[in-house]
Amino acid sequence: MAQRTHTVTDSLFGPLTLVATDGELSGLYMVEQRHRPAEATFGSRVDSGFDEVVEQLEAYFAGRLTDFELPLNLAGTPFQRQVWAALLEIPYGETVSYGELAERIGRPTASRAVGLANGKNPVGIIVPCHRVVGSTGDLTGYGGGIERKRHLLDFERATRDRRERPEALPHPSMA
Repeated sequence: MAQRTHTVTDSLFGPLTLVATDGELSGLYMVEQRHRPAEATFGSRVDSGFDEVVEQLEAYFAGRLTDFELPLNLAGTPFQRQVWAALLEIPYGETVSYGELAERIGRPTASRAVGLANGKNPVGIIVPCHRVVGSTGDLTGYGGGIERKRHLLDFERATRDRRERPEALPHPSMA
């Protein structure tokens, strides 16, 4: 039987609940997140065992990390896991549409199913579901809310632009 534990850490978006299954990250949930499982499923609350996740999240929010390197234990259907793997291929600070993501996984007519799988992503931010937008570029659906999605995308774009032209832009947290 899988052992689950969780902890809560602070972030730019308020508290994040981190869940591990057998020592690997299996959930990252924001307050008032859609599709957030019942807290009873998170396992025991612990104060240790999440150091690497917290360090990488802090580096991400400081603009120093663009790709996470963490062992993940994602429970989902084969299709969901395929979509989540494709999310990891979207470059930092960029977006793709649901239709483009469907094409990338070889299912060009499955944009709605891709959207549903995207919405069920259990490890937001780290598996960057916020980088998927509507076909017209509009921000659509995000388990953490549209404002959080907008903030994440703006943050990533500003950080990317600052790296490309350091003299041009202040760090987003300093703006």
